[in-house]
Amino acid sequence: MISHKYEIEPMINRRNFILGSTITSITAFLGLKEPVTAKSSNVTTEIKPIVISTWNHGLPANEAAWKIIKSGGKAIDAVETGAKVPEADPEANSVGYGGYPDRDGNVTLDACIMDETGNCGSVSYLQHIKHPISVARKVMDDTPHVMLSGAGALEFALQKGFKKEELLTDKSKAAWKKWLEKSEYSPIINRENHDTIGLLAIDQKGDISGACTTSGLAWKLHGRVGDSPIIGAGMFTDNDIGGAVATGMGEAVMKTLGTFLIVELMRGGMTPQEACEEAVGRIAAKQDYKSFQIGYLAINKAGEYGAYSIQKGFNYALHKNGDNQMHKANYLNK
Repeated sequence: MISHKYEIEPMINRRNFILGSTITSITAFLGLKEPVTAKSSNVTTEIKPIVISTWNHGLPANEAAWKIIKSGGKAIDAVETGAKVPEADPEANSVGYGGYPDRDGNVTLDACIMDETGNCGSVSYLQHIKHPISVARKVMDDTPHVMLSGAGALEFALQKGFKKEELLTDKSKAAWKKWLEKSEYSPIINRENHDTIGLLAIDQKGDISGACTTSGLAWKLHGRVGDSPIIGAGMFTDNDIGGAVATGMGEAVMKTLGTFLIVELMRGGMTPQEACEEAVGRIAAKQDYKSFQIGYLAINKAGEYGAYSIQKGFNYALHKNGDNQMHKANYLNK
């Protein structure tokens, strides 16, 4: 029998060459940058570890994550460790313990996590567990699934040894009761209820991971789930390209799969900043963006970062070169 191995491989190579040439020609014709691919270059670049996260509670989250990175640990461990900081902080009224409840007085939590291999896990509508990000990690590591929700997620967490706790603090309960006096619900731009902690990290090996955790919008309908636990909406990473996280009105992010879009735009040649701006623009083009806030953060494999929001007020914490500082994002609606 004659083997066809040497006949097939040249044909495949020719097809790939033709396809690659065609893409290059199209991008040149359209004035776009050439797409980025994992195997496009053999050049070794300097690895630039970085941790970036949303809002003021990102500062202590970054510090915890950076300790992992600095000691040579993995990015996936860094983002989980960082996310647990605001989850356990009763003063962070939009994440974990102390988070504002839904309109019925229930604290329900959403979270997702994604590692350098593309493996991921998430939980949604989880109650009574202080660290949903760690439950999401267990979903990723210990099950063949991506998402567990509601009572099933709680049962899984308890089976894994997590402690059932009351998450509604006296402070959050008082705020909820005050809201009940009028029971009016409308998202308020940039109020001090920043609804998400999203983190991205590159470790010393150059691997990228991300995490996102939240108690969601205050006074939401019971059962509402936002973008934060949805891979490709609230957070997405691709170890060959980069990663992105979202904060703000989750429904708007879900409608555009914002973080997946940002990573794909970077794959197509955009910088993290350009990709964040384009993703915000996609929302603004089809939604009444003047009534809500969206903020995006992104990093690429080179350690470059970007940030952009719809409204003024979105800030983020950046830990790079040993320095952890807050920064203000540029914005669309001026």
